[in-house]
Amino acid sequence: MPKAIRIHEYGGPEVMVYEDVPTPEPGPGQIRVRQTAVGVNFIDIYFRQGTYKAPSLPHTLGKEGAGEVAAVGEGVTGFRIGERVAYAGASGTYAEDVVVDASGAVHVPDGVSDETAAAMMLKGLTAQYLLRRTYRVQKGDTILFHAAAGGVGLIATQWAKHLGATVIGTVGSPEKAELAKQHGCDHVILYRDEDFAARVREITKGEGVPVVYDGVGKATFPASLDCLRPFGTFASFGSSSGAIDAFDIGILAQKGSLYATRPTLFTHIATRELLDANAAELFEVVKSGAVTIPIHSRAKLADAAQVHRDLAGRNTTGSTVMIP
Repeated sequence: MPKAIRIHEYGGPEVMVYEDVPTPEPGPGQIRVRQTAVGVNFIDIYFRQGTYKAPSLPHTLGKEGAGEVAAVGEGVTGFRIGERVAYAGASGTYAEDVVVDASGAVHVPDGVSDETAAAMMLKGLTAQYLLRRTYRVQKGDTILFHAAAGGVGLIATQWAKHLGATVIGTVGSPEKAELAKQHGCDHVILYRDEDFAARVREITKGEGVPVVYDGVGKATFPASLDCLRPFGTFASFGSSSGAIDAFDIGILAQKGSLYATRPTLFTHIATRELLDANAAELFEVVKSGAVTIPIHSRAKLADAAQVHRDLAGRNTTGSTVMIP
């Protein structure tokens, strides 16, 4: 029987159980994938804790992975057994075998490894919609990206540099500052030690930036708003430090007629056309070498609990991949 990491109750890393599960069979419109690499994301922690509720318990964690098509369900025409695929919006990827909707899978092109694909789908597609759709970064823009040494941050900063932007990044330690610089950050702010809003004003000579990309949440709000120039966009796409409390929308008027948005990846890949277009743009910048996908940690699927401890403790940089 194939193995998977399941939770039978919500809680800390200790509720994750590595156990035998029945081989899943693909239904109409689905494919079964024998996985070679599993992506790890902060959203997995939210599902483990019960911040986001699973459809039912026991529940297999995981949203992202890559591997080889092992079986094809009724009505699937775009995929054949043996082809390499990857996906970001799946469910239950902390497993040796997973069933995914064919509509949510993409072919992995030659020149991109399974590990790279598994490490970049969710984070890379997040960077794609942030930089190309939420606020379309133009040559000459100066942008602020929080947690610049994180999984999304290291991809986004490289991509923003490729687009011709000046990138200001915030990080939590000198080691992460060095990493952020290596991946394209022009200015790095240690947000625990410095007033990052004051530093952004200093760097931009008092103007502020047109966009702040904030996946941190509670710890960086509302100071993120003070970094924006009039009509700037506050793009809140995550809350690794905790959720932002309800705020008075009038604050956006006071701070310069600002825009605030809370986009999610799943809206941006909700149709086959959107997924294919966005993934093609991601694969293109990775294949060209403009963006490299930093995999800084590899672990066995059986060790998922420790992987979660490291991720929650903010001890990770770049992407973590688990090997079934």
